[in-house]
Amino acid sequence: MAEKLVVYDSYFGNTEKIAQAIGEALGDATVRKVNDIREQDKDDLKIMFIGSPTRAFNATPAIMTFIKSLPKGKLDGVQAAAFDTRINPEQTESRFLKFMIKLFGYADVKIANALTKAGAELPIESAGFGVTGTEGPLLDGEIERAKSWADQIL
Repeated sequence: MAEKLVVYDSYFGNTEKIAQAIGEALGDATVRKVNDIREQDKDDLKIMFIGSPTRAFNATPAIMTFIKSLPKGKLDGVQAAAFDTRINPEQTESRFLKFMIKLFGYADVKIANALTKAGAELPIESAGFGVTGTEGPLLDGEIERAKSWADQIL
């Protein structure tokens, strides 16, 4: 039973670090990798954060499957927020990558849309946290920014 749940997927540990920081900011939150979620983690939810690395301009399949697998009405009344880790366009010289980012966006928006469809309320805007390259590390200050962002939902 978790009133506050942070669900994440992570390939290189960057999204996990952001998820842990969000959990710390929320206080007594349960923080779990998406494949480690237990049924009781989804009971009595009041606040839920879901995050993923942006891979091919999307959230990971595991994150999207998790959201779509939630029973109808499970997120009714739940305050939710979406986040991702990403390479920011300013960090790349590639005009092609900048164009593709502009065209297809990041994982946070896709997660937020799926959460809304599942019935969750999104009281704060989704957020993206920068990494220096495909494998990271996180940009300086992103852990602190994640904590401040998560505080807005309380």
